Amino acid sequence: MLLISCPNCGPRDETEFHYGGQAHIAYPENPNDLSDREWAEYLFYRENTKGTFAERWVHSTGCRQWFNMLRDTVSYDIHAIYAMGQPRPDYPADQASAPGLAPGAATSASSATTPTSSEGV
Repeated sequence: MLLISCPNCGPRDETEFHYGGQAHIAYPENPNDLSDREWAEYLFYRENTKGTFAERWVHSTGCRQWFNMLRDTVSYDIHAIYAMGQPRPDYPADQASAPGLAPGAATSASSATTPTSSEGV
């Protein structure tokens, strides 16, 4: 079980939360101008990152607030929790699976991993 630190309520068991998908997916400015393919890509195409990944979560049985989490999808280590609307924190790829890093530990490193685009898929 994960212990997730809600920004409003503090540390809680993962059963109190629901996963909301990939973070930082912007709603199209003019959705009526999108082709069927572009609309389908917005709705269904998401990264499937192995390693550090930005996700949305909601504290469904607590404060009911949404927040973002930077989590390693292999080790389940939580690297950062941050408010909706804030940019993704920098987190170097080489430390994403570093042994001894405590779950929930944040970092202020300068290099970041950038997810690849699903363009051309």
